[in-house]
Amino acid sequence: MTEPPVPESPIPQERDAAAHGGKGGAGADGARRNGGGAAGRAARSTASAVLIVLTCILVPVALLATWVHDIALDTDRYVATVEPLATDPAVQDAAVHRITEAVGAQVNGPQVAGDIASWLQSQGLPPRAADALSRLGPQIDSAVDQAVTKIATRVVDSDAFATVWTTANRAAHNAVVHALTGEGRGAVGVSDGTVTLDVGTAVDRVKTQLVDAGLKPAAKIPQVNKQLVLFQSDELAKFRKAARLLDIVGNWFPVIVVLLGVAGVLLAHRRRRALARTALGAAFACLVVAVALVVARHYYLDHLPPQVQSKAAASAVFDTLLRFLRVSLRTAVVLGVVIALGAYFVGPGRLPVAVRGTSDRTADSAARWAAAHHVTTGRAGAWALAYRRAATLGVLLIIALVFALWNHPTVLTVLLLVLVLLAVLAVLALLAASGRAQLDAARRTAPGTPRAGT
Repeated sequence: MTEPPVPESPIPQERDAAAHGGKGGAGADGARRNGGGAAGRAARSTASAVLIVLTCILVPVALLATWVHDIALDTDRYVATVEPLATDPAVQDAAVHRITEAVGAQVNGPQVAGDIASWLQSQGLPPRAADALSRLGPQIDSAVDQAVTKIATRVVDSDAFATVWTTANRAAHNAVVHALTGEGRGAVGVSDGTVTLDVGTAVDRVKTQLVDAGLKPAAKIPQVNKQLVLFQSDELAKFRKAARLLDIVGNWFPVIVVLLGVAGVLLAHRRRRALARTALGAAFACLVVAVALVVARHYYLDHLPPQVQSKAAASAVFDTLLRFLRVSLRTAVVLGVVIALGAYFVGPGRLPVAVRGTSDRTADSAARWAAAHHVTTGRAGAWALAYRRAATLGVLLIIALVFALWNHPTVLTVLLLVLVLLAVLAVLALLAASGRAQLDAARRTAPGTPRAGT
């Protein structure tokens, strides 16, 4: 029996159109999926670029936030930072000048000479001799200034002045906090952007030594509130809002910036290149800020107000207060370059491949030489051969954790950690090469292993 024929569609064109329509529908769905994938990749690339640029800009800001939080707003760190200024020659000279000025203003040479001449004249000294004696005022002023300068220098050079300096700065820190945040007061005065330190205690010490040395008029010197200008800036008040914000963010800001950078790298299509670009961009931003600090230093010293009488002392104070920030910027620049170089040398370029190949061949040669001299690494070599990549990743994470927990790392810290990393990687390479040599030797001696040439 034959099966009845299947009736054809009365309209062949519709049948063909339906078939083509089905294919067209599937094509449209694929196009939509491809379009969605392309849009997703574009969105990820855009988000990655934004996060990377934001990270590069915020890295120096994070360092500034850390400086404000750990130095300017932390009493112990601030005192430890400014403590060396007590032995700085420029600051000591400025202190001697201010103390001498404070004491000398209270000892009037012409008046002292006149008083002595009048007393001697009342005791029978001839008028002409008394008149000649009364003209010795300038000489008395000069002698007093010399005596005061000598004693003031001795006081400033002593350990007592270092103690006074440290104590005054510790008490003054509340005023520094007040200058930046508007909260707190201290022995340091803050007025119209000028930060001053009261050297009245040192003046009292000089007065006591002058009286002990026989200069009795020095006993009449009253309590003096003589101010030594530490810092002056008309823009100081404008920094308060930024300082408050940075103080609130505190130590969390660097962590946030790192997380932004990690997110930007993970969202990138080519993560290795994204990591290198992020590191170099952050290093460049820190370099720009470091150069800006140098320019700002020159500008500040070239436009010192009249209140700051010693340019050298102002320079010493400026450099000391910003020392930590400068070190942090230099460290960030070096760290960025190191990370970028690391990302480059793990890539597929000719030079990285050649360097890695050379290192592996060198390790293999060393392993073969050791095997020929019956020196093996045993299970350590086999373990390194099997888990070298995981071990390398673990070492990188440990190095990164050590750097993150390091208290105020420097350029030397970065170089030291890089040397440690290279040494560990070299040891892993030698162990892995020894494991390969042992494995090859075991294969050659295994029963049934075909010899070369058969």
